[in-house]
Amino acid sequence: MAGDKLHRLIASRSDTRGHRVLAHDPNPHRVRCEMATSPLSPTATCKLQPGRNTEEELESIEWLFCTQSFSRMVISDKWLPARRRGKVKFRLGELFCGPGGIGLAAKEARVQSTDGRVFEIEHAWATDYDTDTCNTYRTNFFPTKPEAVVCEDIRTLDFEKLAEIEDEVDALAFGFPCNDFSVVGEQKGINGEYGPLYTYCVKAVRRFRPKWFFAENVGGLRTANDGKAFRLILREFAEEGYDLYPHLYKFEEYGVPQTRHRIVIIGIRSDLGVRFGVPSPEPYRHLDVSARTALTVPPIPEEAPNHELTKQAPYVVERLKYIKPGENAFTADLPDHLKLRVRGAKISQIYRRLDPDKPSYTITGSGGGGTHVYHWSEPRALTNRERARLQTFPDWFVFCGGKESVRKQIGMAVPPQGAKIILEAVLHSFAGHSYPTVPPNLRHHLDTMGQEVLPGVS
Repeated sequence: MAGDKLHRLIASRSDTRGHRVLAHDPNPHRVRCEMATSPLSPTATCKLQPGRNTEEELESIEWLFCTQSFSRMVISDKWLPARRRGKVKFRLGELFCGPGGIGLAAKEARVQSTDGRVFEIEHAWATDYDTDTCNTYRTNFFPTKPEAVVCEDIRTLDFEKLAEIEDEVDALAFGFPCNDFSVVGEQKGINGEYGPLYTYCVKAVRRFRPKWFFAENVGGLRTANDGKAFRLILREFAEEGYDLYPHLYKFEEYGVPQTRHRIVIIGIRSDLGVRFGVPSPEPYRHLDVSARTALTVPPIPEEAPNHELTKQAPYVVERLKYIKPGENAFTADLPDHLKLRVRGAKISQIYRRLDPDKPSYTITGSGGGGTHVYHWSEPRALTNRERARLQTFPDWFVFCGGKESVRKQIGMAVPPQGAKIILEAVLHSFAGHSYPTVPPNLRHHLDTMGQEVLPGVS
């Protein structure tokens, strides 16, 4: 019988897999077994997916996890990602992928369990609407499979086009547009042009049912629409059946040489029984996150891509000579003919020089003249490669497009260094590891998300 065959197959592997068969069910895809390593129950049901060759199915199961199912514990392979040569790989799809900050973090994220298993993330597909951005992503992640990056407006994109590339993705990532949530601007929130775009992330979660997702946005998301927008977004993701872990990360506390505060929501499918812990910044407090070290250790090679200097106008050079490190055009003691004649808010980033001994201020992708981030001693704006370093992109990472397009891509990206730490925490969580954590500092929003309804949102 198939059940007897499965019984023998699992029993023959008990020495290496840490489980022992106790009995088997008449169902050929279910046996009773004991998991020596289970943190939840010494006895459980090992349930295999029907419709596959039993021996092949057993060979594919290198990792089992206990979840609660009614009154009994079930060890199920339903959350298992693809396994290749002993590795546990989560297939990742990205919406609003940008140039690849999250993508690079995913590519480099890797943890190893005590029994030698390696947990990794593998790219499946990505989508964005900007041509240069898509070319950057293709160049760095899909040079031999360019069709895996779909360059379309999310509002008209048919998700089945992504499913044709890879239907069974294990994870989704999205940095949905932040323009309407940023505190720099009108902060229209859900009512703005970009605010409603998060709904396509919810639809993607509903369509692909990933085991987990990574969502990133600006800190201003907390206060947009008097806080109702954030609670609405959390509620809609929760209603799809996900446990949420929202946290405001200060990336300079995680080894990023830049003061960059961003909300990241980790969602894990509720039926999997996996719990995520926000990684503590404590292990990274010893790291040097000064702008000087980021830009000079090691020196940027002259031939590095995207390292072209900007030709500064004479009046800009003259103005910068009066601005000390850390000062801007409004705090520096400027002669009258070099002062800016502006009305309203005085934005602190205008002609602001870096303080070489502190993290950079936030690198942005928007803004006109005077917002390009300025060197602490030389009378010039930083090159795009220098900005990329402050965002923790390696020097080999190539950005496609003209200088202004590249500047925008870099400023809109998620710092790979920070994203990698969060993604590795996700991998640790699925591997069942313990690691230093802190409580999610935005968890209270889950308790108050209620039934938020905003004008024009159904």
